Amino acid sequence: MDASFANTLGPQDQQFLDLGIDKSEPVSTTISNDFSQKDEFLLPSLPCTPYEEGETTMIALSARAVPHQATSNSYIEQNLRPQGLSLESDRDFLTNRVNTSSLAPVDGGFGAWSFLFSAFFVELIVWGFPCAFGTFLDAYLRDPTYASQKNAQLLLPMIGTMTSGIIYCSGPVTYPLIYRYPMYTRISMWIGAAICFASLFGASYTTSVVNLVLCQGVLYAIGGTMLYNPCINYMNEWFIARRGLANGVISAGAAAGGLILPLVLPGIIDRYGTAKTLRIIAVVFAVCLLPMLPFLKGRLPLARVVGPAVRSGGEDRKWMKSPGFRFVMIVNTIQGFGYFVPLVWLPTFASELHLNATNSSLALSLLNGASLIGTLGFGALTDHMDTWLLAFSTLLGTCLATFVGWGVISYSLAGLIAFGMAYGVLAGGWSSFWPGFIKTVVSQEDPRLATTLMGYLMFSRGLGNILSTPITAAMAHPKGLSAVQGRLGFGVGNGKFENVIVYTGTCFAGASLIAGVGWVVEKSYQRSSTRR
Repeated sequence: MDASFANTLGPQDQQFLDLGIDKSEPVSTTISNDFSQKDEFLLPSLPCTPYEEGETTMIALSARAVPHQATSNSYIEQNLRPQGLSLESDRDFLTNRVNTSSLAPVDGGFGAWSFLFSAFFVELIVWGFPCAFGTFLDAYLRDPTYASQKNAQLLLPMIGTMTSGIIYCSGPVTYPLIYRYPMYTRISMWIGAAICFASLFGASYTTSVVNLVLCQGVLYAIGGTMLYNPCINYMNEWFIARRGLANGVISAGAAAGGLILPLVLPGIIDRYGTAKTLRIIAVVFAVCLLPMLPFLKGRLPLARVVGPAVRSGGEDRKWMKSPGFRFVMIVNTIQGFGYFVPLVWLPTFASELHLNATNSSLALSLLNGASLIGTLGFGALTDHMDTWLLAFSTLLGTCLATFVGWGVISYSLAGLIAFGMAYGVLAGGWSSFWPGFIKTVVSQEDPRLATTLMGYLMFSRGLGNILSTPITAAMAHPKGLSAVQGRLGFGVGNGKFENVIVYTGTCFAGASLIAGVGWVVEKSYQRSSTRR
């Protein structure tokens, strides 16, 4: 087999061919003897999965097992064409059942890099806006039109976390739909883009806090889900060996959006108000996004799956038996309960330092900018280093940064910026660890299962994202402090954020402790599995 062609292959997108092969005859012999040297059959050295049904053996052949040149009519007549189809139907049959052209290479090439570049911009738009919502929150809380409404202090902070939380929690629902109806995936992405535009445009015409939550929070999240989640599925098709790096690049889009928007939005809001700013953002997002959508497509061809499902031999359930992955889910959830708190409250915290709107947003912008470094750096490291070691180190470092950086030195703009940058680098790259955790229990070349587990991780983190805001909103209230406490970050706003800071640091302390235990348990499990 051509080695260069073999490098483009992966055992994804299996199509089912009913081959009337005598069970006493080896499969490889049957295939090789039915082709002349001219019509070489390029079959990757991947296991075929047979199972019994009636008098024939059903073979699950990879979609990449394709004739290099046109197949002979004799082979089609004898082996590929099912009963009832005429020879004239062969071409349509093969088009639907087998991918008859070589696939684009994985981990490189124009298709992979153009997809990655476009997915980066999708991440920037879909996730950058909720990451920068703290800027809008500060503007809403300073505007009596919104702040004076009933329950505004509780509902307004939930808009940003509602958006990202719904997108996070949507994975277990949307990914099975993507697999079940792949022919509608790209159409749904266009619809999702339209919904995102309509949600921001609609939010600009309401002054009701409840309607803001529905439009800017819930509706935007629905559109973002339809636009973003297919990108994760396609990423797992385009990248295998460099999957950690690819995930880091895509995740860096959120950090880039969170870096740019807090610097740009305060000036626009001060000049035009929140309503016109939402309309401007809606138009800019649409103009930037539309050129990218044509490049957001999968590597594998669409083909109709027929016949009963192939027996997996339990491989797709292996992850359920991994104690390490159970610890990953716990740590991931606790990290989500802590991570999003500074993203929501930092601009408001800065306002209590009597900083102007631009400086209030600067700390959040630099936090997200530092996250860009963290996602790219840790995404690349997960392809080469122990993911548990990286996770434990960053969680412990984030805990120290929260208590010392936010709780002690953030009584000035310089201290707040220092905390934001340290927090962004250490905590902002967490989602880049997911491919590293997943590859310990799932084959790198199984994109469907890898995407499914990514959905579970997104869901568990989304729970913390949604629930952490009302929890911290209930904690954020002033208290009497001593003169010494008043000169610390704990004392800003007359101690309003002390409990919020302690809560956030405790979440990371607990997550780091559980991660350390999970690391030991996972290594022990791997050693025992190797001995068996």
